Amino acid sequence: MDEKSFVIRSRAIFDGVADAPFSGHVAVCDGEIVSVGEGDGDAFVTGATRVIDVGDALVTPGLVDAHCFFQGWLLQHYGADLSGCASLAEAAARVAAQEGFALRVGHGLPVALATDDTGLLDEVFADEPCVLVCEGAEAMVMNAAAEARFGFTPRECWSERAHLLLAAVMADHAASVPLYRRYLSMMNGYGVTATKEMGYDDDWFVDEALALESEGELTVRVSLMSQPVGRDADIEYGLGLRHRLAESELVDFSGYNQMTDGSIGEHAGEMKEPYLDFDGRCSMDVDWAHHADEVRRAEEAGFRFSLHTQGDGAVSHALDIYEGCARDDDGRLRLRHAMTDLEAADPADFARMAALGVVAEVYPLIQSIASRAGKAEMIRRTIGEERGTRYWNRRGMLDAGVTVACATDLPMTFDDLGTGIYSACGGYFPEGGSPLFSQNMVSPAELLRAWCAGGAFDLMIEDRVGTLEPGKRADIAVFDRNVLACDPVDARGCACVMTFLDGRVVHDVR
Repeated sequence: MDEKSFVIRSRAIFDGVADAPFSGHVAVCDGEIVSVGEGDGDAFVTGATRVIDVGDALVTPGLVDAHCFFQGWLLQHYGADLSGCASLAEAAARVAAQEGFALRVGHGLPVALATDDTGLLDEVFADEPCVLVCEGAEAMVMNAAAEARFGFTPRECWSERAHLLLAAVMADHAASVPLYRRYLSMMNGYGVTATKEMGYDDDWFVDEALALESEGELTVRVSLMSQPVGRDADIEYGLGLRHRLAESELVDFSGYNQMTDGSIGEHAGEMKEPYLDFDGRCSMDVDWAHHADEVRRAEEAGFRFSLHTQGDGAVSHALDIYEGCARDDDGRLRLRHAMTDLEAADPADFARMAALGVVAEVYPLIQSIASRAGKAEMIRRTIGEERGTRYWNRRGMLDAGVTVACATDLPMTFDDLGTGIYSACGGYFPEGGSPLFSQNMVSPAELLRAWCAGGAFDLMIEDRVGTLEPGKRADIAVFDRNVLACDPVDARGCACVMTFLDGRVVHDVR
């Protein structure tokens, strides 16, 4: 082994293949794993080899986030910091005084200051668009010039409606690229080494990402996905990116993503049977024929598709679309199509998913931003306790043979392994107490495998990463405790202490 070699020794190595960690080593040479197994790996240690003994710390493959939005995170960190402002006048003054940003935008405004009234910002900024983003992007305050330029109002400020604002923020490369470096560092700090990044239409700085890669500053593998919002799926954009990224080791274009239905709590999730407190199966008019056409056009060009589905009716409709797609001799989809979220799917459809090879992109931390009482009451009111037993049913997916990948919808949630185990394995909410949906939970090892191998399969890079095996690239995470051996209720607080991408240290806080 040469000067770029190292051996990690640990009493808890989870390779993503076996069901439990073992005491042993991972040996790496020139970014490639050359040995994984029991023993101290002395055969791979020479005078130039770095030995990293992490004791009882958990060594895993790098985590893969199968659905996240840097653009959403960017909007929550771009411009003036408005946290702690006591008035809109103070917030406006901070934005007016900001330097280094092309747009009059602030973030972190206290939600209590949210208003539809444009008067103050009209007076301060006149015809120059100004947007104040509230904490967690739960609301925005805008002037009339911003509403005119970006095409939405504070009453309709969800991400898809705000895509022109997101594009403008992304285009301010002097600010967005440094913030992307900060974002990469944050992701590495969670043990993440690969992401599937959503970008609206064609809004992504590909040239800048490639420049970071050439400079050795791109520290995750990036699989881009376009979500059509301003227009239909732009196939020519995808074809162009596929050609441009052909030589990149870290960046590729995966395909297209599209929302279909919405939240069950808002009656927007399409259900097979009517809601209990709403006259109908969905408050939205979902255009399934259009979604089917979008999937067809993408597939004809060789691109995969992910349909974001929440209600059991939407899941079933999406499967109907995928059943019309090209399949191999085993009846599985030739292209690796996926579904995201699957809030309350019918277990009968899991067998269809498994037979087709549809990947389930689930949110393991979704319970961490809800309350037990609130969620239980919403289910009782909208779909009832019987259908509610299907909620977040990852157990049924795995038992049916569905490939599961972990996602965060970041910045909605983040890749916090310990909190993910607490929520998706223990069934606990932030306030603690008794778990909910225990019958639908998975084991910590199953969850971690989904976060690594399942995600790599979803991104179509399982031949290179996702498990710790000889011949694969050394994308590795080290966590300060073996959360696979503890009760899920005690898993929170687990921290990533080291992350490697291609054998290169990209995070180290030991």
